[in-house]
Amino acid sequence: MKVEVKIIDTTKRELQFEIPKERVAEFLDEVYVDISKKAKVKGFRPGKIPRNILESKYSQLAREEALKKIVPDAYQEAIQQEKLSPIDYPEINDVSFKDGAVQFKALIDIKPDVAVKDYLGIKVKRKSTEVTDADIDKTLDYFKQGQGKDKDVSIDDEFAKGLGYPDLVQFKESLKKQLELDKERQSKSDVENQIVEYLLKKSKFALPKSLVDKQMEQRLAEERNRLKSQQVPEEEIQKREEDIRKQLKEVVEKDVKVYLIFDKIAQLENIQLNEKDNMVMKVMEFLLKQAQWA
Repeated sequence: MKVEVKIIDTTKRELQFEIPKERVAEFLDEVYVDISKKAKVKGFRPGKIPRNILESKYSQLAREEALKKIVPDAYQEAIQQEKLSPIDYPEINDVSFKDGAVQFKALIDIKPDVAVKDYLGIKVKRKSTEVTDADIDKTLDYFKQGQGKDKDVSIDDEFAKGLGYPDLVQFKESLKKQLELDKERQSKSDVENQIVEYLLKKSKFALPKSLVDKQMEQRLAEERNRLKSQQVPEEEIQKREEDIRKQLKEVVEKDVKVYLIFDKIAQLENIQLNEKDNMVMKVMEFLLKQAQWA
């Protein structure tokens, strides 16, 4: 088998295949054996039909079935031989079955060469998670407004009971715990964003189109489902799609960059992942442990 690898750009490769007729013949032999077992030809038992008769009746089918075996087999062999790491299924083009030989092309996206520097000990600032009396008072105002009450209404035991609590003290205690949890979540999210932004500034590389396209379609599907749940007509959703794509473009590209950066760190640090692990979350846990806290 002859394979020529052509570099299209930093993340795209075109593989040109030429499978010699001797190897193609081996696949055809297997295919004709399978056809012989299923074919019905008057005067012959299944499995005993002469090859020349099968060829006269099933040559087109045999070629099609042989190609279904030859193309993936040759592709997988070439990927290993050339030490390539495709990130998606190949785009197969220009398939030719001529004079017993097979030729075809496979267009693939490969992972870009991601150079990640200084990712250990990233300096981050943690926001305070302390809940003040002012925080509680502000939240109580929201509760009053949410119930359509006037701001002059007293915040007392009766007010607390109206919200399902025994008294004002227990209501405030519960409210404080909830606000602390909210602030902790916000603080953690803010720190994670600091790490992500730092890594994005430190890393520059080309994005594989297939990964961006796949992520875009996933985000579009989520947005369509969200609009459908809001009873937006299908016709209106289709009209909005182009604008939604434009709005999502930057977000999607950022998501793909982050994924590739974290994937590279996972490789560099030999972070073990099982099927249930979220790679980005596990790498983030590692980076948080390594971070320098201000």
